[in-house]
Amino acid sequence: MKKNYITKVRSQFKSSYYYLFWGAATVGVIAGQIYVGTGYRQMSDSLDAWFERTVDIMIKNRTKLDILRERYEVDPNKSYPIIQ
Repeated sequence: MKKNYITKVRSQFKSSYYYLFWGAATVGVIAGQIYVGTGYRQMSDSLDAWFERTVDIMIKNRTKLDILRERYEVDPNKSYPIIQ
C-alpha cells in the first residue's frame, strides 16, 4: 500500500510540472505575439504617415504642373481663329 501512495505522489508531481511547463510556454507564446504585433502596428503607422506625406507632396506638385499645362498647352482638337 505504501508503494501505491509513492507512485501516486510521483504522478501528481509530474502532472503539476507538466501543467506548469505548458502554462509557461503558453504565456511565452502569447507575450511574443503581443510584442511582435505591437512592433508591426508601430511600423505600419510610421509607414502610413510617410506614404501620406509623400502622396501629399506628389499631389501638390501635380496640381502645380496641371495648372501650368492648362495655361500654356494648345489643344489640337480645338479650332482656333486664323489671324491674318
